[in-house]
Amino acid sequence: MLKGGYMGRILRINLTTGEIKTEELKEKMARDYIGGAGFGIKILADEVPGNIDPLSEDNKLIFAPGPLSGTSAPCSSRMAVVTKSPLTGAVGMSTSGGHLPVELKYAGYDVLIIEGKSDIPVYILIKDDNVSIKKADKIWGMNTFDTQSFLKHHLRDQNIRVACIGPAGENLSKMACIINERRAFGRKGVGAVMGSKNLKAIAVRGSKGVEIADIEKFKLARSSMLKAMKESPVLYPHFSKTGTPMIVDAISALGMFPSENYRSTGERDYTESIGSKVSTELSIASEPCYGCPVGCSQLKLARKNSNYPGALSDPEYETYYSFGGQTGVANIDSIIAADNLCDKLGLDTMSTGVTIGFAMELFENGLLTEEQLGGFKLNFGNHEAMYDIITEIAYRRKGAGELLCDGTKVLSEKVGNGSEKYAMHVKGLEFPAYDPRGAKAHGLNYATSYTGADHNRGYAFQEIFAIPVPKAYDRFEIEGKGKLTKWNQDVRLATTDCPTMCAFLLDMALPGVALQNTADMVNSVSGLNLTANEVEKVGERVNNLARLYNISAGFSRKDDTFPERIMTEPIKEGPSKGQYISKEDLDKMLDEYYEARSWTKDGVPTLEKLKELDIGDITI
Repeated sequence: MLKGGYMGRILRINLTTGEIKTEELKEKMARDYIGGAGFGIKILADEVPGNIDPLSEDNKLIFAPGPLSGTSAPCSSRMAVVTKSPLTGAVGMSTSGGHLPVELKYAGYDVLIIEGKSDIPVYILIKDDNVSIKKADKIWGMNTFDTQSFLKHHLRDQNIRVACIGPAGENLSKMACIINERRAFGRKGVGAVMGSKNLKAIAVRGSKGVEIADIEKFKLARSSMLKAMKESPVLYPHFSKTGTPMIVDAISALGMFPSENYRSTGERDYTESIGSKVSTELSIASEPCYGCPVGCSQLKLARKNSNYPGALSDPEYETYYSFGGQTGVANIDSIIAADNLCDKLGLDTMSTGVTIGFAMELFENGLLTEEQLGGFKLNFGNHEAMYDIITEIAYRRKGAGELLCDGTKVLSEKVGNGSEKYAMHVKGLEFPAYDPRGAKAHGLNYATSYTGADHNRGYAFQEIFAIPVPKAYDRFEIEGKGKLTKWNQDVRLATTDCPTMCAFLLDMALPGVALQNTADMVNSVSGLNLTANEVEKVGERVNNLARLYNISAGFSRKDDTFPERIMTEPIKEGPSKGQYISKEDLDKMLDEYYEARSWTKDGVPTLEKLKELDIGDITI
């Protein structure tokens, strides 16, 4: 019996029938999947066929915080949303922080499942046990900031927490995200799924607490975790002051900061224009998630003498890349403004910026014309066009909006003429802010992650930050990277995406003790008795289940690959000069990775492995 950490209930809402019901959370589910992404992927695999249209009413949106959310465990106000991604057709999993995860727990739920489709625009109101579906005709068409403000005033509760979509989600852009406060459930098009259900928002208010099974053990585990955080040479001295923009400098020093759709990585230095120094100078405050002592999210105010005076936002490192290096824009004020606009309109900054950068290269190569783009001159470095085209995308307007609104892969299919060689994505998900040619395990994770090119599913901190856990690695070497990628993916999933915990801690403060820390925290909170090895096994179980789902959706070894540019064009200048990942090297790493996972040469989990992981009867 679960003694704490979990609320013990799953809330299921069917927008087609209007049925609202609660179900019991079983202890075996908690033990085998812990929470967060584990719960979401398990429910997706059980209830959503791999061959369905992601934008049909057959798809489901599954929101799941973890057992640590709502406790005083530091940096634990996180929640996963899982669905079949309209951007990739694979498992779509995104996490977000802020205060919403805690509020859902306080309302009494470990999981929220939304299924079906409403005939009219609606929002969901959750106040503890009182759950209702309300008309959203007044807020349909609003941006995300106004939607949140309206609902707080309309419901007469400024402390209610809201997750909502903007015009991008309403118009079914496959790059649409879900916004809560200034946080995003980004990438994978989760906002389009919400829009396809005519669901504008979810408003949550809870008054229940989260029980702790063993308060003394919890205090010890929490104290140990805080000690490790305090001893980190990076977390408080640097990260809490500058946030993720500090990574612009770190990745530039490795010669891996992508530039101009990856055609000029290593050839341009962006640190002076958009690096940590100028970024910190524009910071006016931090916006911590609930109960977070770090506060890495830094609000930036664009300069008065810029083209974007008064623009206010909290761009992460990935946004400095997507609207900076990727587009060749060395204008930090425009990046702040673009981030603000994307949040308002409900667009993922990473996919949007990468798609615009791709379109810029197509424009400069003559594969897209000014006429096709509705008058936009999309040259690299044109920050005005970059900013203006965001609105066109969100409203799916004729010309540039229609062309770019569904991401890089769809744009390359529309343009043709060999444009796919410049399309920087894996499985339809746009590349993150690390040129994989300069870090082979980091790159292999892009190729094999169940969500596509997603750095957060198996971040190779050993290569990026030279942290020797479980040992030191040469970032250019391919040998051993299959085993390392498997370990990174399993550990990250089990220690951050399931409990749920901020991933930055794993990289900066807890890499050597992450598994034991998770076991100690989860056990003391819930009364479970997981070992560190069992925690790691949870990560392996969920990654295997996600792989099975993707196979049922039509994916195979051929999709574990890179764009042609990564495999044929070496980086021309800088500390990673000469590096690329040949098809031969990729195949060697894939063979090692599949072997480490006990999969077949084609990347299919074996029946022996599935039995070992107790996944159950699965038909592939």
